[in-house]
Amino acid sequence: MKLYHFPPSPNSRRTLAVLDHLGLDCELVPIDLFRGEQMRPEFVALNPNHMIPTLVDGDFVLWESNAIMQYLCSKRPGNRLWPADPKTQADISRWQSWGLAHFGAACGVYIFERLVKKAIGQGDADPAEIAKGELRFHRFAKVLDGYLEGREWLCGDGVALADYSVGAPLCLTAIAGYPIEPYGEIRRWYAGIERLEPWRRSASPDSK
Repeated sequence: MKLYHFPPSPNSRRTLAVLDHLGLDCELVPIDLFRGEQMRPEFVALNPNHMIPTLVDGDFVLWESNAIMQYLCSKRPGNRLWPADPKTQADISRWQSWGLAHFGAACGVYIFERLVKKAIGQGDADPAEIAKGELRFHRFAKVLDGYLEGREWLCGDGVALADYSVGAPLCLTAIAGYPIEPYGEIRRWYAGIERLEPWRRSASPDSK
């Protein structure tokens, strides 16, 4: 297998963490988004969205990080990240979808405005966009914070794909400046993710 990824990206990092968690061998190919490497014809042929991560497994090409994570779990039957029970899978998929559509999208406003724009020479953050992002962030952080009360993990009694998916954007909390302080349950839960060795190692995939 070969994974095209961009090391600073939360989408890449959660996929790398799952690879590590499952102990799967995979060639890692960095794609520098800031230099426009995702627009190279050979990469666009793999992913017409010119986004990362993108997985190549023989003649099978897969994009979208949540789909990649689920596919990787099929390589290790019986794993706890993606249990075989249909209800548990549905619960995990629900949180992955929610994270992508809501919480992750709210974090994405901060990431783009405060990090990406500077990196690609588009100037400083737009206060109006940050204000919109803040409304979205608080709306969905309240949902997540409330759900996590009394729970160590999102789905069941162990870490699952949902935790890696929803938690991934929080790796940029400090530099993107999410207003996370009021949400003690989220901070406690993410601290647990940070203690996981696969997550720690995903921060520096080139060291594998």
